[in-house]
Amino acid sequence: MAPFGPYEAHPELAVAVSGGRDSLSLALLAHEWAVGQGGRAVAMIVDHGLRKEAADEARSTARLLEGQGIGSVVLRWTGDKPRTGLQEAARDARYRLLREACRERGLLHLLIGHHADDQAETIAMRAARGSGPDGLAGMAALIEWPEVRLLRPLLSVRRAHLTATLVARGIAWIDDPSNLDPRFERARLRLAGASDANSPVADRMRANHEVASAAAGVELFEASDDGAVALDPRVLERLSPVLRVRLLSRVVQSIGGGRHPPRRERLDRAMVRLSGPLERGRSGRERDFTLSGCQFVLRQAVGSRQLLWIVRPESGRKGRQPLIPAAFFACDPAAATHLWT
Repeated sequence: MAPFGPYEAHPELAVAVSGGRDSLSLALLAHEWAVGQGGRAVAMIVDHGLRKEAADEARSTARLLEGQGIGSVVLRWTGDKPRTGLQEAARDARYRLLREACRERGLLHLLIGHHADDQAETIAMRAARGSGPDGLAGMAALIEWPEVRLLRPLLSVRRAHLTATLVARGIAWIDDPSNLDPRFERARLRLAGASDANSPVADRMRANHEVASAAAGVELFEASDDGAVALDPRVLERLSPVLRVRLLSRVVQSIGGGRHPPRRERLDRAMVRLSGPLERGRSGRERDFTLSGCQFVLRQAVGSRQLLWIVRPESGRKGRQPLIPAAFFACDPAAATHLWT
């Protein structure tokens, strides 16, 4: 948990729990850590209502956690369910319920049980879809949302270790049959062994994490009150092509509010436009373009002849993700030395 700090003096953690081995292990470990810091962990159990057994399983999981000294709340996805895209809709509903519950309770940290095997599967799926380099870096260990910080502290831990944690404590878990249902892409990859730590996919994942860490320290600065940022072409020019694309991907996802990074071919086309000659066209706007909910405009800096690329949300877009949300600084702004803008 240390790399995800700072925390409150007595940290309170929300833990998403399905009843499966991964989230149960996370709940136990997070509870022990939080109690050691003078805080507590609250399990949030989402009942999607997709199987008739789900309600009983949610109650059973809540009783199990109570026996371990962990309080819980059951969140239910009600209403009509779609006939197509069910897994994606369930995911959207799950995160909506979790975020709302955290906001209502004033909890700043939401822990998710994704682990190393999940990460390798994610890389394989994104590679098959032609994701850009930021997508191939896998799931982020930390995501800043306006109301809560999403943390994935188990991304370097294999599922076998989490299983061993429960076995050693004599705790039973619930296996969701959809995890091995070949109708779903992730299940097919799991059955094919795509999460093998020695696979080419895992090697690519590790390599992309190294690239991601090298991108830190590139300077952005606030350009206006509407949340836009300015990219200095001189800074872009100093970066390697790989880091240039990574930086662009991260900025676009943050400003545009997209769930996933833009596809690689779209990023490549945008980089061609960003890397061209800096002289503005006769109209002053011939270089402007849009990408994934963002508008790119080439403008002259105030009080200077230097041209800057201004990246701002497209007109009417309100899904922007804050680069640094206010909720994070409720913990300890002086200690947040790892953040940059």
